[in-house]
Amino acid sequence: MRGFPRQDGRKGIRNTLVVAYLVECAHHVAREIAWPFRDRDVHLIGFPGCYPNGYAQRMMEALCTHPNVGAVLLLSLGCESFDKYGLAHAVRESGRPVETIVIQAAGGTRSSIAEGRAWIEGQLGALASAPTVPMGVEELVVGTVCGGSDGTSGITGNPAAGRAFDQLIREGAACIFEETGELIGCEHIMASRAVTPELGRVLEASVAKAARYYATLGYGSFAAGNADGGLSTIEEKSMGAYAKSGSSPISGLLKPADRPPRGGLYLLDVVPDGEVRFGFPNINDTAEIAELIACGAHAVLFVTGRGSVVGSAISPVVKICANPETYRRMADDMDVDAGRILEGAATLDEVGREIRDLVVGLGQGGRTKSEELGHQEFALVYKSFEPIGPACLPAA
Repeated sequence: MRGFPRQDGRKGIRNTLVVAYLVECAHHVAREIAWPFRDRDVHLIGFPGCYPNGYAQRMMEALCTHPNVGAVLLLSLGCESFDKYGLAHAVRESGRPVETIVIQAAGGTRSSIAEGRAWIEGQLGALASAPTVPMGVEELVVGTVCGGSDGTSGITGNPAAGRAFDQLIREGAACIFEETGELIGCEHIMASRAVTPELGRVLEASVAKAARYYATLGYGSFAAGNADGGLSTIEEKSMGAYAKSGSSPISGLLKPADRPPRGGLYLLDVVPDGEVRFGFPNINDTAEIAELIACGAHAVLFVTGRGSVVGSAISPVVKICANPETYRRMADDMDVDAGRILEGAATLDEVGREIRDLVVGLGQGGRTKSEELGHQEFALVYKSFEPIGPACLPAA
């Protein structure tokens, strides 16, 4: 593989220019700036809220200094509470070019769009000619998520992703699985894989927190489409979701924007801490993908049975289709046909190796179906988290 070297020692498999709006009022201007460059690795992200949120600030700093990002353009209306100067400082200190456009000071919509497009034009040449250096599998961070799940997800796609995780971890990569709200019923099995008893208790507590959160809301992480696809309960869905983690020992627990300190397997806790304040922990799969990327994921494995078409800004999304009928119907959106396992045309190990090789190929110039189709979905909402404790990363 080849990677783009960053000042903090990490390497990226992409050299994307990010356009980031810092309040919903700046979204339209940011979108208009980025649109003409959508086929030139210019991606749009942003935070819609006006009042400050420490989680959103930390997420945006992690995303704008992600190893796959080479330059950042910030769009501010001017009167929002987001700390644009703090974000710009963090990006600048990371060694990346950064520019901030304040729409109220720039003269409004048209002048801000013109200024932003001119700045991007000036950056794209340097990004395209940026040097690369050798990059090993042990430098990769890979996340996994599932969405649009059905009865096949836990039989083919999820365990195949788990086999890929096991292979990547053996080669030294860091792998992150999440969805604590979809691990209910599997927490004790998961805790038995923790590298320390203390970490095991932390893992169990994270799932108990998710169960309490959903009980308070009166709604679990189980959609009508899951039932239509043959799943009966959250516990049944959990067994399939758990399979994505593979069989490696669990090295730690992270929260959004925490980085894994070394290779190994990590659980990402995405359910907010404290009292229920912000509604559903994640409004959609895209929000979970953004949190995995904020932890440094170079790529994300997305397992789907019903058929999801989303990709993501910043990091490529590898679509693993669990259902052979869905794959035949939606092949243009899918990277891996894990449904072959169900039909006896491939084994779990064979599809696991295919997924592993596809991830490594992304660092050799390969692109995913969602990238080719222009998918750059992104979502960021209000949340609140406490810092992780020493038991969460016992080997750090």
